[in-house]
Amino acid sequence: MTAPLEPTFPIPFADVRVDEILPTVEHALAEAALRIQAIVEVEDRDRTFDNTVLALERATEKIEHAMRVLGHLEATRTSPQLRAAYNQAMPKVSAFASRIPLNSGLWRALCAFAETDRARALVGPPRRFFDKTVAEFRRQGAELDSAGKTRLEAIDVELATRTLAYAQNVVDATAAFELHLDDAARLKGLPESAKERARAEAEARGLSGWRFTLSAPSYVPAMTYLDDASVREWLYRAHVTRATSAAHDNREHVARILALRRERAALLGYRTFADLVLEDRMAQSATRARAFLDDMLARTRGSFARETAELAAFRCTLEGQDAPPLAAWDVGYYAEKLRQKLYAFDDEALRPYFPLAQVLEGAFEVARRVYGVRLTAWDDAPSWHPSVQSFKVIDERDGAWLAGIHVDPFPREEKRGGAWMDGLLVRARDDADPRHLGVLITNVTPPTAGREAQLTHGEVETVFHELGHLMHHTLSRAAIKSQAGTRVAWDFVELPSQLFENWCWEREALDLFARHVDTGATVPDALLSALGRARTFRAASAQMRQLGMALADLRLHTDYDPAVDGEPIAFARAVLEDTSPAPLPPEHALMASFDHLFSDPTGYAAGYYSYKWAEVLDADAFGRFRREGIFNQAVGQAFRERILARGDEDDPAQLFRDFMGRDPELGPLLERLGLVA
Repeated sequence: MTAPLEPTFPIPFADVRVDEILPTVEHALAEAALRIQAIVEVEDRDRTFDNTVLALERATEKIEHAMRVLGHLEATRTSPQLRAAYNQAMPKVSAFASRIPLNSGLWRALCAFAETDRARALVGPPRRFFDKTVAEFRRQGAELDSAGKTRLEAIDVELATRTLAYAQNVVDATAAFELHLDDAARLKGLPESAKERARAEAEARGLSGWRFTLSAPSYVPAMTYLDDASVREWLYRAHVTRATSAAHDNREHVARILALRRERAALLGYRTFADLVLEDRMAQSATRARAFLDDMLARTRGSFARETAELAAFRCTLEGQDAPPLAAWDVGYYAEKLRQKLYAFDDEALRPYFPLAQVLEGAFEVARRVYGVRLTAWDDAPSWHPSVQSFKVIDERDGAWLAGIHVDPFPREEKRGGAWMDGLLVRARDDADPRHLGVLITNVTPPTAGREAQLTHGEVETVFHELGHLMHHTLSRAAIKSQAGTRVAWDFVELPSQLFENWCWEREALDLFARHVDTGATVPDALLSALGRARTFRAASAQMRQLGMALADLRLHTDYDPAVDGEPIAFARAVLEDTSPAPLPPEHALMASFDHLFSDPTGYAAGYYSYKWAEVLDADAFGRFRREGIFNQAVGQAFRERILARGDEDDPAQLFRDFMGRDPELGPLLERLGLVA
């Protein structure tokens, strides 16, 4: 296996050669196969936790790491050559991974170990890891007959291939769209920062005027501020129909992915794919997840209806009683005008207080004060693009170098949209080199015309969110690698990230970094007060949007039947319509570009509710910080030691109780959103 894809710290990204990818992957697969065979051949009387269970974890470490690095590069600096090599490697790896739980010798080895006194004596994290390993083997088909195993392997390979094609289509369709405008009059209402970005986009391609794309820093300001409704409509329709035409059409992929997931669940004896996926999560079943969503919907509908009526009435005050009904591309525009009227607040007014460098410094300082870690420049770190910034994570308690992180902040055409964190190197507590390595990826507003990048408050939240994930990853002290960091239930993994967002709203935290780029002044009281008041503005509408997407996801993976319900994108559109403040156009096809659900064989499929589930946890947990001090290091250390450091060493509900002393309560979230009567 070539050095760039070995699980060593740091990762030499620039040394990854496309022509070596396939041979490297094949070599790693062969090595993993030999390691697995060695486990099978251990005499039953000699079986131990180390030579059977941990040996299985170690057997696939190199191939998993190689694919993680290659997947990262394909998402951040894709090229036709890299994509082709990755697409060749992925089916081979998927087939190999699918065969592991179907290996009868390996399953017999686990069952044989389970019958030993050594296995019966396991307690704590090793007991949990072994029990979950056995349960996962069953969920992955270990007890199927030969024909069932053959079919399951074929399903898994096709799922890996289809979801990869889906993700690449979204990237390509997003990059393929542009709206070029030459008439300055059509830009009326757009903030200067957005105009500068659009002009820079045009100049970079040798065009006059202004160029708009579907990347968030271009799309969101246009939909929020542009007075010209026809331009908003053009952009909106392009956005909600991404990846539905020509070479980038994902509609057939969506239908097939859903069919494969249904077949997979049925083959394994589950009523629905959601039941298969959720068995090992906090919700435990589709029924419980649906009950959670229905409860939240019921609590939100009244306020949502009121907000929708208020927005329509507000438009009439501006344009007369004969104003047309709100269209989907009008909602953000008029909502922003209403927010400015009610709170005298314009998000653009905050940009000068949030230069990217200061935001990173501020997020790092919050992490230091809360979790006791210092993030310092890592000047000689290898990276994959000139705009990447790298940092060391140092434990202030003993000066230990805990981890390295890479920050890739800006959009590029060869980079996937959105924001995410990935743990490229995951370490166990007693590894020879225990340093973790993670990446923080965003697509925030880039610099223009020699001026450094200035972020909206929403983009600041995104940075804090992903750094919260990184704290979960980098502060892990689990003894078993598969239990480390973010390798927890998907409806628990968002707790550390969403919790960390809360500091973006606190004066005590903002004053650490939110200073005007020209004057150095902190955010004025009036502006900060307006920001705080505006936090609950149309909170019910924002919540309904999240709940609608979660419900569409869950229903697609529970009760959707193509023979009865027809085309899945239309089915999902009907679900989303019920939670939308304006009618959705008939061509609306969000599911064709919904990476969370369809760019991975599982991903957030049947689990998009997790964001709202974890929001209940984070609002409740932050209440303890509010009561005892947002920079109270005793509270911060308790969260670090009882949740971040533990990973999946215990049931997530128990970890939450360890920190809070009780089970979670819904009230704090409803209060934060202003939805308490």
